[in-house]
Amino acid sequence: MTQLNSPDTKLDDFLVRHSLAAPDEHIKWEPLTGGVSSDIWRAELPRRTLCVKRALSTLKVSSTWEAPVSRNADEWAWMQFAAIHCPANVPTPLAHDPELGAFAMSFLEPDSHPVWKKQLMEGRVDSKTAAAVGRLIGHLHAVSALDADVAAKFDTTDNFKALRLDPYFAAAGAKHEDLAERLRILSDRTANTRIALVHGDVSPKNILVGPNGPVLLDAECAWFGDPAFDLAFCLNHLLLKCLLANGQGQLLLESFAALKEAYFSEVNWEPHSILEGRAADLLPALLLARVDGQSPVEYINNDAQRQHVRTVAWTLLQHPPTTLDAVAQAWQAECAIGR
Repeated sequence: MTQLNSPDTKLDDFLVRHSLAAPDEHIKWEPLTGGVSSDIWRAELPRRTLCVKRALSTLKVSSTWEAPVSRNADEWAWMQFAAIHCPANVPTPLAHDPELGAFAMSFLEPDSHPVWKKQLMEGRVDSKTAAAVGRLIGHLHAVSALDADVAAKFDTTDNFKALRLDPYFAAAGAKHEDLAERLRILSDRTANTRIALVHGDVSPKNILVGPNGPVLLDAECAWFGDPAFDLAFCLNHLLLKCLLANGQGQLLLESFAALKEAYFSEVNWEPHSILEGRAADLLPALLLARVDGQSPVEYINNDAQRQHVRTVAWTLLQHPPTTLDAVAQAWQAECAIGR
């Protein structure tokens, strides 16, 4: 076997061992960018191209952030679950090595599967894409809701705390003592809510806009928990991108509404108002976490933008909303969207 730019011969052996590459085949490895928690490569073979992902024990962020590499197995399990219920909306899982902390999956060409975040950052906002994402998230929650077998397989609360609750809510609370108790309550409530299989990182950077609908990536935070987290997490990114200078704030708010409506069209496991109330509670906390938590978004880069986020988050954390529309309206008013 000839390895071109091989990052680790163990990865080459992994592909051969699972019959994804022949011993005498050339493998050209190309690192892919965009992730902070794993190394990801495009592995080009003579007859096909694969994607290989291996979890890191220390995430690539400015502050120290460690997480168990066992999350690679959780992501693999989530991909297998999603491939059963919505095969067009997830890469095809091919092989997994738990000791290596790596798995292989199909590679989706960027030309036919652009990243949703890239489209949004360029000002290309389509509410139909947002609606499709909402339906997909809702469907995955619906097919897993209250399933005891899924709950047992994804009993990963410790991992979810290490990757989400602590670096988001606890870290933001450390910078805002007047909000710390409220953030702790939200974190504890979320950790103790067990309803459906949660992806944990439903961000536009992890969503490809494919010809057969959105494709979800990067389920390292997979956890049987509160579906409201996924809903709020994705809606949060649509709000934050209203602060970009491309003038698409109104279209992003329309996408917010479309995603929410499509999501709730799939909800059949609990009253909509109760689920929406939890999501509305979480959304301002997530807004604050993306400027003052351990993983701030890179495109909010000036004090005026950060102050918009802090003002809305502080007000809504002190006076919790009961609907997602109330959060969107407060955001629109603070950021003067549509004026």
